Amino acid sequence: MDPQKQKEIASRGGKAAHAKGTAHEFTSEEARGAGRKGGLVVSRDRAHMVAIGREGGFMRAKKAKLRLLQSTQETKPTEKSPEASAGSEPQKLSA
Repeated sequence: MDPQKQKEIASRGGKAAHAKGTAHEFTSEEARGAGRKGGLVVSRDRAHMVAIGREGGFMRAKKAKLRLLQSTQETKPTEKSPEASAGSEPQKLSA
């Protein structure tokens, strides 16, 4: 069967069940249990866990660098006015 046709049939069935009031709706307890079960299955795959941990570490470092660059750009003076720089330079003594 065509996947699109199957999706349409399933969609109509789900809508009909909700309209009739016989559709299953998860309670928070059931949803929590399903999430725990899925998490346990995924965490058994050590290579997958290593890969997602590494990716998270790279993203954290990337964001930290970006924050550092942004904070240094905010503290740098963008342009000195001639009046401000005239008083800040040391004056030479004439002999």
